[in-house]
Formats: sequence, C-alpha cells, structure tokens
Amino acid sequence: MKAVPPVNDLPDTSNVREWTYRDITRLPPAEQKEWKAACQEELEALRRRKVFELVDRPKGRKVIKNRWVFDVKSDGRKKARLVAKGFSQVEGVDYDQIFSPVVRFETVRLILALSALENWHITGLDVRNAYLYGKLEEEIYMEQPEGFVAKGQERKVLRLLRALYGLKQAGLAWWRTLNESMKELGFKRLVSDAGLFIFRDKNGLPVIVVVYVDDALFCGPNKALVEKMKAKFMEKWECRDLGEPKEFLRMRIQRSGSTIRIDQCAYLEKVLQRCGMQNAKSAPTPLPAGYHPMPNTGTADSTLRSRFQTVIGSLLYIMLGTRPDIAFAVTKLSQFAANPSQEHLNKALYICRYLIGTRSYSLVYNGASGLGISACTDSDWGSDPSTRRSQTGYFLKLAGGVFSWQSRAQKTVAHSSTEAEYMAISDCSRQVVWIRNLMGEIGYQLGPIPIAGDNQGSLFMGSNPVTESRSKHIDIRYHAIREYIENKQIEVFFVDGSNNPADLFTKNLGHVKFTKFRGELGLEFYDSA
Repeated sequence: MKAVPPVNDLPDTSNVREWTYRDITRLPPAEQKEWKAACQEELEALRRRKVFELVDRPKGRKVIKNRWVFDVKSDGRKKARLVAKGFSQVEGVDYDQIFSPVVRFETVRLILALSALENWHITGLDVRNAYLYGKLEEEIYMEQPEGFVAKGQERKVLRLLRALYGLKQAGLAWWRTLNESMKELGFKRLVSDAGLFIFRDKNGLPVIVVVYVDDALFCGPNKALVEKMKAKFMEKWECRDLGEPKEFLRMRIQRSGSTIRIDQCAYLEKVLQRCGMQNAKSAPTPLPAGYHPMPNTGTADSTLRSRFQTVIGSLLYIMLGTRPDIAFAVTKLSQFAANPSQEHLNKALYICRYLIGTRSYSLVYNGASGLGISACTDSDWGSDPSTRRSQTGYFLKLAGGVFSWQSRAQKTVAHSSTEAEYMAISDCSRQVVWIRNLMGEIGYQLGPIPIAGDNQGSLFMGSNPVTESRSKHIDIRYHAIREYIENKQIEVFFVDGSNNPADLFTKNLGHVKFTKFRGELGLEFYDSA
C-alpha cells in the first residue's frame, strides 16, 4: 500500500514524429490540450471536405487501420495528421494504379536559374490537406481514429469517400484532381516534365507553375499576371499563401536582386546530429584522394547496414538537392548499401566531416552574369577496381550555377578511354536535348547547346559517323549524339583535361584541384547571419 507508483516518463520531445496518441496522453495537461486541439482541427478538416462517413462495419470486408502522425512546423505550429496504414491494403481490391508524377529536382533548379536570369517574379503557396481533394474510385473502410471514437457507435467504421494520407492511391487521386483543375484554369501540362504547367495570356506572356504534390511555385515575367493566376488557383483550393518563397523541397531559397541562392543548411544540421557528427573535425575533400572502395566479402551485418543506409540516404538527398560537390563520393559509396563494411561507414562519415567545413555553402544563380546553358562532361576509364567499369560525370550550368549533374558507373565495360568518354558525352547529350525540349515548351527556341569534353577521339566519333574496328561494337544507343549534332541540337568542344571541372564527378581529387573545380560549379560560401 505504501509502494511508490512508477514515474511515467514524458515522451522524447526531440522526435515528435515518432510519437503515438498514447504519448500525447502522457504529456502535461496544458500540452495535451494543444495537441488534442490539433487532432480536432484535423478531423474538422476531414469532415468539412466530406472525406468519410460513419457506417456500419460491412461483413466480409477488410477494414484498414490508421494512426496519428504529429509534427511541429518551422513556425512553431503543432500539426496532427490522421494517416491510413496503407500497407494493409490489398492490391486489386483496395487499389489498382498508384503511380503519381512529381517535378524533378533539376527542373526546379532550372526554373530558379531562369528566374534569376530573366528577373521573373516568384511566389509560392501550399495546398492545405491536398490529398483530401482526391476522389476515390474504390470502396475502402477504415477504423475510427484513436482517442476520437464516437460514443455509442464504437462498432461503426469510416467509409472513405476521398483520399487520405497513407493510402497507396492517395497521391494519384490528388494528381488527377489537380491536373483537371489546372486545365480549367487554362494551364497546359508540359510533356517534358509533368510537374510543370504553363499558362499564356492573349499577349503571350507566360505563367509557369512548378508543382510538387501540395507545394507550388508561380513564376513569370509579369508580376500582376502571376498574382492573378495564383489568386484563381487559391479560389479553387484552400491554400496557405507563402508570398516570396523561402523554402521548397527542404531547399532554402534566398533572393537578392537578380541573384538566387539555394541551400539545405537546416537539413544538413539535422543530418549531422542524426549521425552524431556535429562536433567532428572537418575534412578538406568528400573522400581521401585516390581512395577506391572495395566490396565487402564478409557476411552482412544488419545493424551496420541499417546505420550505413541511414547515413548514405540522408547524404543522397543533400547531394540531389544543392550539393553537386559530393556527387561522386555519395554515389560511389551507395553502390555498397546492400552489404557495407565498417570502412564504408567510416568513409560515409568522412563525407559528413567534409560537409561540416562547408555547411554554409549555397548554390548561386547570378542573373547579372547573363550566362546561358552549357554542359561539361568527363569519364574515368576503368576506374572501378572490382568491375573495371568506367565512371561517367557531367553537369549543366545556367546563370553561372549548375542545375543538373550526374555521376554514375557506366552500364558496360569500355575497351578504351575514347569509348568511355564517348559513352559519357552521349549520356550528357541526351540530358541536354531533354533540357532543350523543355525550354522549347516554355517558349525559348535555343540554338545548339555547347558540350565540352577532354577527349579528342570521342569528339571526333560524335562529329563523324565513321565505323572503325575499335568502335564498331559500341551500343547503338550511344550513337544518338551524331544525330543531335547533325540536327544542330548540340555542338561539342574540346577542353584541356587539367581544366575540365567535370573531372570532379569522376574521381577523388586532391584538395587543390577539387577546390579549383568546385568554384566553377556556382557553390559559394554564404553566411545568412
């Protein structure tokens, strides 16, 4: 009777997203009230949109479960979202198609670079509870949410009439609804990227909309027209007006006149903390010069593999967003994600050490430079010691900053350095032609886009359709570059190998050379303070 009751520890406030509804009930009364109010706000939004109806539990029908997901927004708002456990859905019964297109990272950067170059007006918004607008074609039933079961109707379930976060087809349902609404507003979806929409008024002035699920950027040369079309969009959907965008896809956007800077500094800090590297000593390059990772021949360690995949996955998102300087290091190490060794993990953390010393770097697009689109490519022949495959690397620049880059192992073994360079420049040419087509849909009729390479033999093969004994075996898909050159879609130029910045995407360079080439990518130190 005199025993002291156990202390009910409070949930970990550093990881709110992992909380369950039971964790909310362990909080102090004042905080419980705030979080339950957030839950109530979410349910009111669902009822207002007529997302579900309370019905009797049907016989012989599977009823999926749900859970609450909590988060604290950057402005301090407490957010609760009811999420369906879509993993319990049955294919062919609860869903059919689930694919939903989203805008590509490189397209977003292209539009930002173009906005800097052309001095376009940019404004942003996000659609509140976007998935709730998507109409469901399937008959789906879900349990009542924890903590908010209707009194006296505990045995009833919710029949979903509209999409809910977590459902496998939710993204597709919202996309179809959004696509139809954009047509009604007079927008046309681009063929080159389904995440871009364009509207033209009677004078031919464009308004371009970049859409990634529920986040959108409106941009164009005429501010009044851009704001007008944005207002029409907001009349159809309940949105939060973000004004001049400060963030998009976790990329911070800072604009000063004709200069636009993007970075992921805040996300990088979270990654460093997650990896326990926030106080580590910085490194001058992403990987030691000349380092070649080798496959792990031992048995897979599940704990080590999980940690390695967590680190390399976080670094991959940073690389895809704003840090082309770690492209080679991240893509090279990611090849060993299935069975990493301790050495692989150490080298992944070595990349973190490099990022510590460059955490305030941003990708800069300088409109005042007046620089158009150009590309640069390189290859490192037979560089992989285990497979002997070559490494392809290339990048595209606009307004003085890179907006598209690639570093990856080639599909087949090259018989010579010329063949490896030819495959690299051919891959780059396909990317350039895609960008050229996209720009054409926006309204820019471009001349041949220059591509620089440092191998005379590969440039000669692309410009001259000759068949030689040493090159006749090359896959036909790589010869498309000849047609691109003939149709004046691209043109190739020679650059000395010691001055080819694409070299940074094909191997581990020493500090001096790495720093030299990094400066040509448009990466600059910027202290927002």
